Order: sequence, then C-alpha cells, then structure tokens
Amino acid sequence: MKTIPTYLLISLALLGTVACTNSDFKKTKSGLMYNIFPTGSGPRAKKGDFLKMELKQKIRDSILYTTYGGFPFYIPVDSPRPIYSPTEIFTMLRKGDSAVTILSADSIQRKQGGLPPFMKKKDKIVLTFKVLEIFPGQEQMLADRKLEADKEKGRETQAVEKYLADNNIHATRTPEGAYVVVTDPGNGPQVDTGKQVLVHYTGKLMPSGKVFESNMTGPGNEPLKFVIGQHMVIPGWEDGLKQFRQGGKATLYVPAFLAYDQRPGPGHTPYENLIFDV
Repeated sequence: MKTIPTYLLISLALLGTVACTNSDFKKTKSGLMYNIFPTGSGPRAKKGDFLKMELKQKIRDSILYTTYGGFPFYIPVDSPRPIYSPTEIFTMLRKGDSAVTILSADSIQRKQGGLPPFMKKKDKIVLTFKVLEIFPGQEQMLADRKLEADKEKGRETQAVEKYLADNNIHATRTPEGAYVVVTDPGNGPQVDTGKQVLVHYTGKLMPSGKVFESNMTGPGNEPLKFVIGQHMVIPGWEDGLKQFRQGGKATLYVPAFLAYDQRPGPGHTPYENLIFDV
C-alpha cells in the first residue's frame, strides 16, 4: 500500500467526535496538546514497536483523512522527541487506548517553516486515533498488514461488482482485478507491455458518475501518451488497456487498489473506485 504524505504525520487525526475542553489537555515538550483516554491494557509501546491504529484527521468541519471503514494506519514507534508531532505520545499508549492531539497552524509554521496548502493561519488540526494493536517487530506488522490489504481489496471489489450489478453492466474481469466493457476491440496492434499508447479518456467517480477529468473534446484535447509497463499511469489502466487493440473503445471500472489506493483520489477522498471511458 502507498504511504501517507508527511503532512499527515505532522498531524496524526478515533472514529467519532471526542468532546474535550482545553483544561483536559496536556502538553508535550514541543507544545503539542494531547489527551489520552486510557481504556486499553497491556504494556506501553516502546521504541522498535509498530502501532496499528484507526485515525481521523480533521480541520474546521472537514475531514482530511480517515481510515474508518478502510485500511488501518501502521507506524513505527521511536524514542519521543520534541518535534511537534503526535509521535511524541506513542510511548504513552497501550493497546486499546484512544487519544486526541491538536496542532495549531502558527506552531506548525514556526516549527516546520511553513504550512501545508490546505491550512490557514488560525486553523487547528485535530487528530483522533485508537490503538488497535501493538506489534513487537516489523515481521508481525507486515503479516497483519497483508491480511488487512486483502480484506480491503475484497471490500473494493464487492463495491465495484455491486455497482455493475445495480446498473445491469456486464463486464469482464481482468487478470489484476479491473473490470472492462469493450465496445470496440479495435483492429490495430494489440496493446501490450513496452508499447507506447495514445489515449483519449473521460474519468468519472463511482458511484456518482461525476466527471472529474476528460481529454475527449474541447481545447487541449491532446491524447495522453505513455508506455505500458513503465508505471506512468494507475495500475488499473495498464491492466485494462491490454484487453484491446489500437482503435479500440472501452469503459474501465477500476477498484481503488488499482487506482490511488489510500491516497486521496480525484474526488479528494481515499479508497476511490473510478470509471474511465477510453
């Protein structure tokens, strides 16, 4: 799975709203405000451990990132350092504990030398999280992460298949797990690894069908040019385009694990299943 951008680690954000007053919060040496809800048990996390957690990151009334209903967040534990980050409190946590951290924009700017593009000067980022498991080493963490990845792929595949069934769409599943409806197979060379292709397309969100990008018509409608197999586009494209020839037309239904995965996609949320007319 892809890693979460650095700015999310600056502001690590439980699966519901936690009501707290400022008097409930403590401060780390760096000035980070935090509150721990010690509902867990077992030993505290230590350097070298890995945390598995559910988290939600919020700014104003907007959710910037959440693992709710999706893939958990995994992160190593290091010795606490005053770096104005939720990682400062990791060694205070046990399995089952929940916590809230608050980071102010002015402190981030002063300590990090700038602000992420989504922040304004008076903003605060609230990150709430719950520790699901503490792993004593990387091997155990990676094994668990693979199990969670397989479950997430299953959820995304089920969502795509439900969309196809609900809309009476008869698609063919590709070897990697995308779904393709070929309306014209084309009569030129077969698309394959190592070949350069030029593609006109319209991208849509699933299930809304809202168009987020197109080079089909209008000004600047030059085809997208890339080489199959060089990872220049999302995996669902490389997988799906191999199903037809030059001149072909099709619709690709791409589950998130073959698109942008846990990174925010064109709809600005993680785990987005997408549709492409190509």
